[in-house]
Amino acid sequence: MIQLLLVIFSIFYYSSRITAFNGNMAWRSSGASHRELIENLFKNGLIKDQRIKEAMLSIDRADFTDQKSDAYEDRPQSIGYAVTISAPHMHCFGLEILKDHLKPGAKVLDVGSGSGYLTACMARLVRPGGKAIGVEHIQELVDKSIVNLKKNNKDLFDDGSLEIHKGDGRQGYAAEAPYDAIHVGAAAPDTPHELIRQLKVGGRLISPVGGRDQEMITYDKKEDGTYHEQRHMGVMYVPLTDEKKQYASAGIRKDL
Repeated sequence: MIQLLLVIFSIFYYSSRITAFNGNMAWRSSGASHRELIENLFKNGLIKDQRIKEAMLSIDRADFTDQKSDAYEDRPQSIGYAVTISAPHMHCFGLEILKDHLKPGAKVLDVGSGSGYLTACMARLVRPGGKAIGVEHIQELVDKSIVNLKKNNKDLFDDGSLEIHKGDGRQGYAAEAPYDAIHVGAAAPDTPHELIRQLKVGGRLISPVGGRDQEMITYDKKEDGTYHEQRHMGVMYVPLTDEKKQYASAGIRKDL
């Protein structure tokens, strides 16, 4: 019960923090249908790029949520295991920040891919010839995300545009590095150096960073291997942690 209350608190705290930074966010963009949600996000300026709008229109959020009646609300929702699918406006934010790196032929990584929703959006944007790789350390979420994706996006698997792997996202996915773009869906405790190492020169990474006080930060990799850092806004995400701690946060006993 305590763990459940903490998850509920983090959902509403996270929403309220984001709202404080942009009055268009949270609640105002919700819709009665998938199309209405995306059109409202576009109308409110949260989606600016037409390619992103088309990609998000092609991926129905209801395929990735447990609460189908609330699928088109602009707020995060629990998907189990003490994690959430982010609010739609935060998906927009991540895609807009990375849009210049989400081009046909690009290779991109989604760390903490969870439900699989954002990974699918990224895969649509890098087609043809590109690949989006999702990494998630909870096997049940890996399996669930693949089921979600195959409902209406099986073509992404069939043509090699999308892969989902079980792994420790803190270590990235070195087998496919380097990446044009990396999105991190959980809060790194500090600068995610290993993930930056897996970026191409000129690549961009976006991640929430911090403990109790978190900021959304982008890192642009320079030719000498260093990076330019830009801080955007305060956020509240679940921590980027190990598999054992994640199960414990969800109140699940599991021998690993």
